[in-house]
Amino acid sequence: MGRIVMKFGGTSVADLDRIRAVSTRVAAEVAAGHEVAVVVSAMSGETNRLVALVDALDADCAPGEAKHAEKLGGDVHDEYDSIVASGEQVTSGLLAIALRRRGVPARSWLGWQIPLRTDMAHSKARIAEIESSAIGPSLAQGNVAVVAGFQGINEKHRVSTLGRGGSDTSAVALAVALKADRCDIYTDVDGIYTTDPRVVPEARRLNRIAFEEMLELASLGAKVLQVRSVELAMNNNLPIRVLSSMADEGQDNPGTLVCHEDQTMEERVVSGVAYSRDEAQITLLKLADTPGMVARICKAMSDAGVIVDMIVQGISRSDNSANLTFTVGERDLETALAALEAAQDAIGFADIKSDRDVTKVSVVGIGMRSHTGVAQTMFEALAAKGINIEVIATSEIKISVLIDSEYTELAVRALHSAFDLHETPAPPVTAP
Repeated sequence: MGRIVMKFGGTSVADLDRIRAVSTRVAAEVAAGHEVAVVVSAMSGETNRLVALVDALDADCAPGEAKHAEKLGGDVHDEYDSIVASGEQVTSGLLAIALRRRGVPARSWLGWQIPLRTDMAHSKARIAEIESSAIGPSLAQGNVAVVAGFQGINEKHRVSTLGRGGSDTSAVALAVALKADRCDIYTDVDGIYTTDPRVVPEARRLNRIAFEEMLELASLGAKVLQVRSVELAMNNNLPIRVLSSMADEGQDNPGTLVCHEDQTMEERVVSGVAYSRDEAQITLLKLADTPGMVARICKAMSDAGVIVDMIVQGISRSDNSANLTFTVGERDLETALAALEAAQDAIGFADIKSDRDVTKVSVVGIGMRSHTGVAQTMFEALAAKGINIEVIATSEIKISVLIDSEYTELAVRALHSAFDLHETPAPPVTAP
């Protein structure tokens, strides 16, 4: 018997029937003798509906009028957070009622009631601290805590939200604060796959995956877990289990365990292929090839709040100039271009080009640390399909390439096949 945290995403609590099904799963864990805290997202589509309401009000006034309104009422983001956080409040209350109907003691908790304290960054806040002095004793007394995910409270006592996927981070942070034995993330898929099964039907569910691999896959486009939740679990050695909320009661539902490297059981070089379409490429032409040039570009991007990812520089020996290509998030492209144009004289470039029709495709695996030939296999597989590589970035356990978005699915299928990810690897050989 132990203490566990269960998290259910929007599709898992999409309607009352799904909420009743969730209450059945939670009741089963309680019956098994566990102390249980549950973190819930808003019902599927609810957050989008709430955001649309805010957007509709924003469209009511001209830019000048909007600035005047902000002077009167302050930063609108604090009210935005109050609105979009209400979806989780509804879900937590409904699930608490459903559990009580089953005879399971339960109560709902909002972020400010725990409290889950965050920094001041509205709509993308980071967790600073979670107090467990109230919720811990409630669990010990046999009550199920149903916590509204995605939300907290900042130092000005205003509701704050953690950004898309923030309920994952809420759940992991709560599990760490409560010293839980594990955190179960229930979703509409039955685990972590070697790649997107919609692109490669032969994609295989992994039984276990290392924290570092999951962190890379999440940051590179895999949507199953939020990046910050994996990082938090890794830093606190908290096992995460990803499994399906759609499985019928009694059906085998092992999911995927995300854990430390020495706990993984499968011997493989590459664990998965990830891709991200949320990419844009920027090329600065005829830069002065002088010390500090790249630093000035990165400063312009940092000041604009834009994250730079892949970078490649080409030197022209004839005129002592350089071309620099780098990538940013597609949603940040216009902001990045405006910042670069404003800093053109300080940076010193002749022209600027951009391209939204690119995709980042990556292979990830802890086996890369001890095996050679991964890059060769990757580049040969892409070349065999006639796919040109525009930018390359590597780390100890990942290789990423930027390609034309037209070839995204072809590249993912080619790499999945090249590394035999459809096959179940043999278990590692242990010494007698």
